[in-house]
Amino acid sequence: MASYKHIQTLLKKDLLLELRQQYTLYGIVLYVASTIFIVYLSMGQPESAVWNGLFWVVQLFVCVNAMAKSFLQESRGRMLYYYTISGATDYILSKLLFNAILMMVMTLISILLFLLLLGNPVYYFGQFIMISLLGGLGLSLVFTFLAAIAAKAQQQAALMAIMGFPLIIPQLLLLGKAARQVFEPVVQAGFSQMILLLICLDALIIILSIILFPFLWRD
Repeated sequence: MASYKHIQTLLKKDLLLELRQQYTLYGIVLYVASTIFIVYLSMGQPESAVWNGLFWVVQLFVCVNAMAKSFLQESRGRMLYYYTISGATDYILSKLLFNAILMMVMTLISILLFLLLLGNPVYYFGQFIMISLLGGLGLSLVFTFLAAIAAKAQQQAALMAIMGFPLIIPQLLLLGKAARQVFEPVVQAGFSQMILLLICLDALIIILSIILFPFLWRD
């Protein structure tokens, strides 16, 4: 049974660590900015279809880099300490929540830089923000749970990429298809169903994490 107090405490711990070790956050922001700037130097201001594709490719690699460190700072001794003061559900929910916040911040920064450097081909900006945040949330949830699995193998970044890309391709295809709608003057039928499907996928990942993470927790 999840405890709100434990989740809040663990989330606060991660936020304080991130604020104290600001070089990690700045490193991710620099990675985002440099990647988008290189795209700008290479392509200028591309057409809407290319803009959309580049945006999700950048989001994918930003997420992998941001989530790879999720469990690196958690030593075995520290994990044993968390085991004594909280449960598996509290711990994984706090990690999912923290990484979701981090990824959505990175998503907003990416959108801002894309608009500044690559132009604004979006017709429905509010819908695009919603899709982007849902996409960032979904990517962070998937790679956070994969990071928890990979941490057990001591090869976190490599194993995350190997396991993550086959799992994330259907979600990326759905995100690209849904986002493509906001680049057209008229939104096509089925847009709301795709948004609902994205929400259901995010909820499914959370449920699976809650069910499966305790088996890793006891290892």
